Amino acid sequence: MTELVPVLLSGGSGTRLWPLSRESHPKQFLPLLGEHTLLQDTWLRLRGLPGAEAPLVIANEEHRFLVAEQLLEIGVTPSAIVLEPIGRNTAPAIAVAALQAMADGSDPVLLVLPSDHVIRDEPAFRAAVLAALPAAQAGGLVTFGIVPSAPETGYGYIKAGKGEGVRAVERFVEKPDLATAKQYVASGEYFWNSGMFAFRASRYLEELGKTQPAMIASAREALAKARRDVDFLRLDRDAFAACPSDSIDYAVMEKTDAAKVLPINVGWNDVGSWSALWEVSEQDAAGNAHRGEVIALDCHNTLAMSERRMIAMIGLNDVVIVDTDDALLVAHKDAVQQVKDIVTDLRKNKQPQATWHRKVYRPWGNYDSIDNGERFQVKRIVVKPGGTLSLQMHHHRAEHWIVVSGTARVTCDDKVFILSENESTFIPLGSRHRLENPGRVPLELIEVQSGSYLGEDDIVRFEDVYGRSPG
Repeated sequence: MTELVPVLLSGGSGTRLWPLSRESHPKQFLPLLGEHTLLQDTWLRLRGLPGAEAPLVIANEEHRFLVAEQLLEIGVTPSAIVLEPIGRNTAPAIAVAALQAMADGSDPVLLVLPSDHVIRDEPAFRAAVLAALPAAQAGGLVTFGIVPSAPETGYGYIKAGKGEGVRAVERFVEKPDLATAKQYVASGEYFWNSGMFAFRASRYLEELGKTQPAMIASAREALAKARRDVDFLRLDRDAFAACPSDSIDYAVMEKTDAAKVLPINVGWNDVGSWSALWEVSEQDAAGNAHRGEVIALDCHNTLAMSERRMIAMIGLNDVVIVDTDDALLVAHKDAVQQVKDIVTDLRKNKQPQATWHRKVYRPWGNYDSIDNGERFQVKRIVVKPGGTLSLQMHHHRAEHWIVVSGTARVTCDDKVFILSENESTFIPLGSRHRLENPGRVPLELIEVQSGSYLGEDDIVRFEDVYGRSPG
């Protein structure tokens, strides 16, 4: 049997699920419907498929430690985590995956999966993958079309040829208006475009080469000049930046005569908006889907999510409320597609809520900015066992560290010493310093910063075990 290599695409930013999903921590890394994140669920639903043990992951360079840690949590060792220095859409990303998968001389079938979708019927999905394999092995470029449950205007459509099972694609259609979508659904010939594919690596490159030879050349150069960095494979920035940007649909699927589609009904949802998340969430008898501490009186068909505070709702219908530490979203379900416009405005005004949560994840752990004012900021810092912050200094601030639990190894200029629970130290402005957790339990401490400027860009790094750039 031909080898099967899952390719997990993990480069999205998920702006439509703001404020829970942000550029630094997008939706694929969030546990939206259970204990596992969407990225973790993407691999977990493949369990039992032959050859699907070691996925190949294509990720944004900024998310590399999130990807590695979340896969480690579920016991996955990827064949490679390939880092994109810049986004170039799906066609180049899959080209890199195909070239990497063929590096050992094999020609596997790639199962290309976005890592931010929900699939409720996992056995049916695995059966669909097995049903698509013969056509993929024979040279077809197979996409999985979703049997539509409603005339949705937010998806592209695929018109399938006659027959059963895997069949020819007659055409791809852009997102239609409502009247056209109703016609598509009524005909029974059209299916939602899921963005999931199965094909041989060589066949994808062959078809891509007919329309985008420059894309393959750039992908090949970026991979040839890539460098290993711990568990990651970093694509060459200049070569990949020169790569044309295009989706697999435009670059290949709409132009090839080898496009096939397998219609499936597996409880698929791309979780592309808060209303979509409401649809796949567990609801009470009144249609309310709530997470966290929520009290609702006379409310119907609402979605409410709270990370810490209580949400009290009275007399609301079809409303979404999402409360995080630093932002609150209130919207009608019919207007949630405009959330991306909020994010656009935040970016335009350079407001941090577009990119960062109040709680920020780093490769060594995380920090939470719990209070701030003129010339001071207070952070709660958690360092994982074995975690090490960079050797660094600040031009504009001094820091006080108080250990709450665990053990800290502190470097301050030429001194190295241990701090235990309830002990503290002072890091003067301009001192070279480092914080480490040499213990076996998480290190928690409170950091009080004071100075004329407290921005995160006031860091000069001298050494960093995670390969982050100086400054």
